[in-house]
Amino acid sequence: MAVISQSDISALSFEKAVEELEAIVSALERGDVPLDTSIAYYERGEALKKHCEALLSAAEDRIEKIRLDRAGKPTGTEPLDGA
Repeated sequence: MAVISQSDISALSFEKAVEELEAIVSALERGDVPLDTSIAYYERGEALKKHCEALLSAAEDRIEKIRLDRAGKPTGTEPLDGA
């Protein structure tokens, strides 16, 4: 598995980060990875997980729900969580 540098994580899309994270998990689950490599993969996986969580949080902040009037017509938007 080709692992790119830690600094490149921030440039990854959510989908690419999840894909790499899945590859890391798969390699670690097989159990045929040397200890030093396992540790490096684990650290990389943690960084990818944090990156994915940050991207999800940012996406959730952008989601809005449509406000409707009593007749059901759109009147604007508001944050999804009502904040």
